[in-house]
Amino acid sequence: MMILRLPAVSFGAVSAIVTSVGLIIGFGAAELSKPTIISGLLIVGLADNLTDSLSIHIYQESEKLEQRAAFVATLGNFATRLFISLSFIAFVLAFSMFKAIAAALTWGILLLACLTWAVAKSRNASIPMEILKHLSVAAVVIVVSHTTGMLIHVFAY
Repeated sequence: MMILRLPAVSFGAVSAIVTSVGLIIGFGAAELSKPTIISGLLIVGLADNLTDSLSIHIYQESEKLEQRAAFVATLGNFATRLFISLSFIAFVLAFSMFKAIAAALTWGILLLACLTWAVAKSRNASIPMEILKHLSVAAVVIVVSHTTGMLIHVFAY
């Protein structure tokens, strides 16, 4: 039985959470259609995910990580990112864009805070400080995504 450990899913989870929220907020600010937003999430959830997973796998091989461990970590990263990306697509499908953005932001904050809690606990680090630090970085991504979307909306239409 294959058990995924925190290191095998943490990179993929953070990448999927922050990228998905940023994409939804940025595309929402650009007032793009739901099919365009879903397409973007699927492209990131599949193509970018495969690229990152391959990159991680090759890196692990270069570090001479045992082949099975490298495969499990690669598979864990891919599956985690795909599952999380699909969860954000569900919000876009289920709600109006305003509600989808609010739901994605709430879901992203909750997922990132829970993952940060698990990592901080495993490291015996300050949980509130780690959550604040990680959510602050995510906030920068969200602000940049929103600003980019607004600029696209203003200058492209």
